[in-house]
Amino acid sequence: MWKRFKRVVASLFGGAISAMEDPRLILEQNMRELNDQVPKMNENIATVKANVMLLQKENKKYANEQAAMTAKIKAAIQAGRDDIAQRYALRLQQVKEAQLRTGEQLQFAESAYEKALQVKKAFMRERERKVQEAQEALRAHERAKWQAKIADTLEQFEVAGVDATHSEMINRVNEQTAKSEARMEMALDSIDTEAMQIEEDAQDIQAQELVKQFKLEMGMEAPAPAARQPQIQIPDEEISSASGAARDRARTE
Repeated sequence: MWKRFKRVVASLFGGAISAMEDPRLILEQNMRELNDQVPKMNENIATVKANVMLLQKENKKYANEQAAMTAKIKAAIQAGRDDIAQRYALRLQQVKEAQLRTGEQLQFAESAYEKALQVKKAFMRERERKVQEAQEALRAHERAKWQAKIADTLEQFEVAGVDATHSEMINRVNEQTAKSEARMEMALDSIDTEAMQIEEDAQDIQAQELVKQFKLEMGMEAPAPAARQPQIQIPDEEISSASGAARDRARTE
């Protein structure tokens, strides 16, 4: 009975939570969390690297101490001071043991550092893949929202009869435009455009003559020379006959 009750409660709250979830907001939050993991990972890797460097320094210090102890032991033996050589020998044995432990720790630390770098590399590769997937999903979500809006608009056109009204109004506007253009063409055909052009040309000539007259009065232009009359040559016979006729009319009078 208790299990059935828990299952009912889980189904109720699960459905409510699922309805409240916004996939876009969750994906954006996931990308932020992935980005926030990078600084933490870098900090952990830096800690591992620092441990490696400390162990390397300690191992180098033990190596230097071992070399110094070996030199002192040899010097004490040459000086015949076996007691001093024995004390340095014990100290040398302790240094060797410490160096051995440090060497083992250094190997583990270096291995851990290499693994940390590999983990970071794998994490960055997976993070890049997830971020790209999330970005593509968000872009697809935005495209889907835009397409849904367009679909709603088209559906509203069809439901509200906007398409039919729109087409009817376009046809009416085209008809009115055609009628206006036809009236304009008829009006232009009824006007004697040739006579209007002739009148405009006559006005231009008249204006030119007036301007020319003003220039003559102002002395800005010389008058045009008078045209010479052609001389008519009269034959001598016609002149003689004309003179005789004139004398006859005089006697008659």
